[in-house]
Amino acid sequence: MDNNSQGSGGLKGGLGGLFGGSPSEYSNTELAGVPLTGMSPLSPYLNVDPRYLVQDTDEFILPTGANKTRGRFELAFFTIGGSCMTGAGLGALNGLRMGLKETSDMAWSKPRNVQILNMVTRQGASWANSLGSVALLYSAFGVAIEKARGAEDDINTVAAGTLTGMLFKSGSGLKGAARGGLAGLALSGAYALYNNWDNLTGSSSASRLY
Repeated sequence: MDNNSQGSGGLKGGLGGLFGGSPSEYSNTELAGVPLTGMSPLSPYLNVDPRYLVQDTDEFILPTGANKTRGRFELAFFTIGGSCMTGAGLGALNGLRMGLKETSDMAWSKPRNVQILNMVTRQGASWANSLGSVALLYSAFGVAIEKARGAEDDINTVAAGTLTGMLFKSGSGLKGAARGGLAGLALSGAYALYNNWDNLTGSSSASRLY
């Protein structure tokens, strides 16, 4: 046993001397206190440089040429669905208001409840259909304009809003289409201004500083 241990120790010392190392061994506690010049300190528990554990980039992989934000086509489904649900909720509230007003002279009974319920469902469906149609037209125009121009900016938003208002009110004649276009232009312009408000205020404050 002693010969084997001495032989293994001599082998380690010989290999250490062969590769320029020292035959003496150090514990992890002694090595943890050794300063590393030009490098961040290593963790005594993981023995890994902490710099490699910091994620400065996104942790998901995007296809080649893909954007980090969702485009108009992806947002179209959320826009249409959200508009339908919002319209249904607002229409239901409006129907409840109208039903209570129209049946105010009736006593609480089954016919009154049925009439109020019919008004709620009718108004909810009507509002959901209207807002869903507007969202569908806006999304379709936005996607078409984006594909035609090959760019995604606020011009697409304003143009899509204006065309949506014109087409949605086209059944009322030229004046109705013009009023719808102006309404769409105002709403889409306000939305674009809201999205770029931070950039506008930041640029104006920076210009005042200089």
